[in-house]
Amino acid sequence: MKMIKKLFKNEEGATAIEYGLIAALIAVAAIAAMSSLGNNLSNTFNDVNNELDG
Repeated sequence: MKMIKKLFKNEEGATAIEYGLIAALIAVAAIAAMSSLGNNLSNTFNDVNNELDG
């Protein structure tokens, strides 16, 4: 019984979960930013290519 009470009082796992959630949110934000930047860069290169061809 003492072991179960000790397990519920242990808060070290909560900190690890919080860090994991923060890392996941940062990853999602980075992916969204890189995706947007990649699309803009692709459009720019396509515009330059079209100007050089035409």
